[in-house]
Order: sequence, then C-alpha cells, then structure tokens
Amino acid sequence: MEAAPTLLIDWAPTARLALLALAFAALPLSWVWLRQRGADTRARLAALTALTLFLTFDLIVFGAFTRLSDSGLGCPDWPGCYGAASPFGARDDIQAAYSATPGGPVSWSKAWIEMIHRYLAMTVGVLILVMTVTAWLSRQRLPVSPWWPTAALVWVLVQGAFGKFTVTLKLYPAVVTLHLIGGLLLLVLLALQHVQYRQGGTASRLSLAPPLRRLALAGAAVLAVQVALGGWVSTNYAVLACTGFPQCNGQWWPAMDFSSGFTLLRGLGEAGSGDGGSSSVRTLDALVAIHMAHRLMALAVVAVLPLLAWRLWRAASAQPQPQSGLRSLAAALALLLLLQVASGLSNVVLGWPLLAALGHSAGAAGLVLVMTLLIARSAPARVPARAAAVAWAA
Repeated sequence: MEAAPTLLIDWAPTARLALLALAFAALPLSWVWLRQRGADTRARLAALTALTLFLTFDLIVFGAFTRLSDSGLGCPDWPGCYGAASPFGARDDIQAAYSATPGGPVSWSKAWIEMIHRYLAMTVGVLILVMTVTAWLSRQRLPVSPWWPTAALVWVLVQGAFGKFTVTLKLYPAVVTLHLIGGLLLLVLLALQHVQYRQGGTASRLSLAPPLRRLALAGAAVLAVQVALGGWVSTNYAVLACTGFPQCNGQWWPAMDFSSGFTLLRGLGEAGSGDGGSSSVRTLDALVAIHMAHRLMALAVVAVLPLLAWRLWRAASAQPQPQSGLRSLAAALALLLLLQVASGLSNVVLGWPLLAALGHSAGAAGLVLVMTLLIARSAPARVPARAAAVAWAA
C-alpha cells in the first residue's frame, strides 16, 4: 500500500487564519452597513474608510506595544504561531521555548501580543479588500477613483511582507523601520481616500493662501524625516543612549559614530560591514549618533510646526466666516506637538517608561494624520472626469 504524498507546503494554518480574519472583519462591516443602511455607496465607503482608518491607527499603536514589550518574536514563524492559527495550538512549543530560555523572546503573553497584532492587521486587510471590490463595482457612480483603495490594498500586501521579514530576519532594524513607516503610509493613503469621499459629498474644503500651504508642505516634509529617524531610534533601541537633557551624557556634543549608526544593512546589535563585518558589535557611540540625530531634527520640527499651528489659527479667525475645521486642525497640531515633546522628554528623563513610549508612537501617528488631513483638505479643487460627466448628465 502506497504512502500518502507529503505536502510541500501546509496551507491549513493559513486557511484557518484567513477564516479568522473574515470573522473578525465581519463585525465592523456589519456595524457600518447597519448604521449606513439607506445611504448611498459613497457614504457607506466613507464610513468604512473612516473605521478602517481608526483601526489602522490602533494597529500602529499596538505594533509599537508589540515592539516595546519585546514581543516581536513571540511567535518566531509567520503567519501562524509554530504552525498553528493561535497560541492555543502552539502551547507545547511555547512552553518548550520558554523553558529553554525563560528570559527569551518567547512566552505565553508575548505570543498572544504578537498574534493579536497579526489578527488586527489581517482584519484591516480584509476591510481594505472589501473597500477595493466595492469601489470597482461602483466606479461609475463614485467621485473617487477605485485606484485609491487598490493602492491601499497593494500596500497592505507589502506591509504583510514586511511583517513576515520582521520575524524571519529576527528584527532586522531596516526591515522593522520600513514596517513602521509603511504603517504610517497606509494611514496616509486611507486619510486621503476618506477626504475624497467626504468632499465628494458635503464636506467643505479648507482655504489656505499659497504661502501658508507651502509652509504646511514644508512641515510635512520635516515631520516625515523626524518620524523616520524616530523609527530608527526605536528599532535600534537607542532611546537610552543619551541620559539627561538638554545635554547627552553630560556633554553638549558627545562622541558619535554616524557611519556605524546609520549603516542600514546590518542585523540587530551589529555594527555592519563598515566596522569589520557583520560579526562586529555596534558601539555606544553609534547609538548616541542615532539618538542625537533624532534630537537635532526635533529642533526643526519645533521650529516649523508651532509656527504652522499659529498661522493656521490666525488664518481661520481672520476670514469673514471662520473655518472651524481649520481651527480644529490647528489646535490638534499644537496639542499633539506639546504631547510629543513631553513624552519624548519623559522617555529620556524617566528611563523609557512603556506608557511614555507608547504615547510618543501614538503622537507621531496623530501628527502624520493631522498633517495629511490638512494638506488633503486644502488641496486645490479638481473635478475628476467621471464626476464631471455624471454632473453634466444630471
């Protein structure tokens, strides 16, 4: 009697994860469709995009929690946990790994933190897939191109690849940083899409003078660089490389090794080929360079963004009919920047407490969201060809 053929790939865990993702996504989908029953497709997609935007923000913050709690390797394979769809099915493997290394990266709680992050990511992916299919099926009736949700869907797949390599490459700093930046880029794509759906309905545009809009674009550019540097600080665990503020380790300009600190192609804790090969250990001077680059760029942020918030507030108040939306964005920008400074200082002065570190990550995502909404809502009005044709036919 012949033996049964051996499968090269066991798709069962992936199939179970896909079913879990569909079950999780069914809850928010049902909620949106029930609340928007009787509304047109544009309104439903606007509501679904807003909800997905909210869940993506949560995903970014929970991703920071996964990293800060050292749970990134809580399940050292992908997409499941030791080949199972949940830590329940991997109980024996988790216990064996924990018994072998009690202080290591694998534990019962870390496995659950890692898998909850993956479940949330899969839920967001399913919601974006639904948005994309709906947009293409209704493309003749929508003022928004279906390529917007398609771009978000493609980027979710890219993010999934980054998530996989984050685990399989053992927290390779460049990959982890790209994964963080990719999450923020997904937030931007969803925010742009939501604005277009809203402005295709009743939402009003924000009026900004050209110089003020240029200042907003400059602020967004400065913020983008600072967020990337912040991700590099976090993924290299360089937050505590400098103690004290405003000095670093008792010096205004400490010894720094920028070449080693910003060598991208190296493993976690390694100095890179520029310092003797991948086996060489990264020095404190390299970590100080990473930390100080983030501090120095923060000076540019606190120079540009407060000025932008002040000018936005004045512009909103000076108009014959004050724009409440512009004033709200100005207030949110100022408040988030204040919280960012406070949480950043707390990380250094208090020794990187988890709450302050999470607040700093959430604040960065909040600033990215506010700046995206400001730039998108103040963009010059353009009438898409399809929307113009529909309006003309009506």
